[in-house]
Amino acid sequence: MNQPTKTDERIANMSFASVYPHYLTKVEKKGRTREDLHAVISWLTGYDEAAISHHINQKSNFRMFFDQASLNPNTHLITGVICGYRVESIENPLSQKVRYLDKLVDELAKGKVLEKIMRKP
Repeated sequence: MNQPTKTDERIANMSFASVYPHYLTKVEKKGRTREDLHAVISWLTGYDEAAISHHINQKSNFRMFFDQASLNPNTHLITGVICGYRVESIENPLSQKVRYLDKLVDELAKGKVLEKIMRKP
């Protein structure tokens, strides 16, 4: 297994609470709602509304956020490029999970319907 890079460590230690407002602003600018955003986060992580709020209030970093998540078994169906990286090729598991979330938020902001974002085999 490859050693985490400085970028991987920076992502792992980044606070979910610090990124969440950017996700919300991004989707709301495109006419989507907080409920849409939470539906996508819930699909990916298994978190309910209370758990999402808990991680925001506790200022959980992405490592804690994803360590406590029950990742959706269909995450392997998330493919494509986000932030210049092909998500299915990211080697660091935590960085890949964060990029999965980025990709889903991006798709939501681009107007993709929730049923398509929440992949089914």
